[in-house]
Amino acid sequence: MEISQNMTMRTLITGANGFVGQRLCDEALSRGWRVRGAVRAPCSLAEGVEAVTVGSVEGDTDWTPALRQIEVVVHLAARVHVMQNDALNPLADYLKVNLDGTENLANQAARAGVKRLIYVSSIKVNGEVTLQGAKFTEDGQAAPQDPYGVSKWQAEQALHRIAQTTALEVVIIRPPLVYGPGVKANFAALMRAVQGGWPLALGSVQNRRSLVALDNLVDFISTCMAHPKAANQTFLVSDGNDLSTTELVRGLARAAHVSARLMPVPVWALRAGATLLGMEGEVQRLCGNLQVDISKARSVLGWQPPITVDEALRRAVGGLQTS
Repeated sequence: MEISQNMTMRTLITGANGFVGQRLCDEALSRGWRVRGAVRAPCSLAEGVEAVTVGSVEGDTDWTPALRQIEVVVHLAARVHVMQNDALNPLADYLKVNLDGTENLANQAARAGVKRLIYVSSIKVNGEVTLQGAKFTEDGQAAPQDPYGVSKWQAEQALHRIAQTTALEVVIIRPPLVYGPGVKANFAALMRAVQGGWPLALGSVQNRRSLVALDNLVDFISTCMAHPKAANQTFLVSDGNDLSTTELVRGLARAAHVSARLMPVPVWALRAGATLLGMEGEVQRLCGNLQVDISKARSVLGWQPPITVDEALRRAVGGLQTS
């Protein structure tokens, strides 16, 4: 089965009520595609999206109703990265959803005649940090450091095996941190701190980090859904404009029309304080480097991020102000 022309593509989006899923449903509808959204429990989705409840995404989930007459699946549903995980066996919990659930969906999709499955993985498959001047690439060695990253890597490998033995095309996308209207967790906390005028000890952080705006990620996923050259490829994606944490804070301040209150505390002092407080991971994310190379997305698919970082930060801050 060939993928239909864009105006008639029949798509299934899992995790359709999530941060990325809601925006992707809107984008797919705007392109005239027929959209079915899979959710764990009954809920309201955007007008025009056919909702189907599938329950927990695990190795025995029945996807038959959701996959009927579907051409392209975008798999967003996952057990997400949890900062504080007290489970006795966290890897097993992640694998049950992110590996077993993904492999089960892909096998059923292949049997149902689905043409392509887009899997939104994570840059954590590559690792947690890049060396000064270096960037992660698609063909670099996988080096996941936590159960979430390991589960995503194992799911990718399972999808490659299925693609090799069936007619299902697989596209894997590894985004770094995604931000935009409705973002939560640490990014939302940073936006609130900047907007509230809190002094931040981040004025001397000259690292480089890749981020991806929600709208840029959704545009890239949409490109991979329809582009013939995306079949059976892995892509890294970002805004294409890496920032230091200091630059990020200043950008958020401009977007919020406030002054950035940055204190020039040496990075070594931040790291020393973090060690004493048991917060090394948090400071690593603020002070370390994590850069991705998106040249493959540009050369193979001709893709360019449609919005700038300044515009993306403005939209993210605007979403915080209206929430």
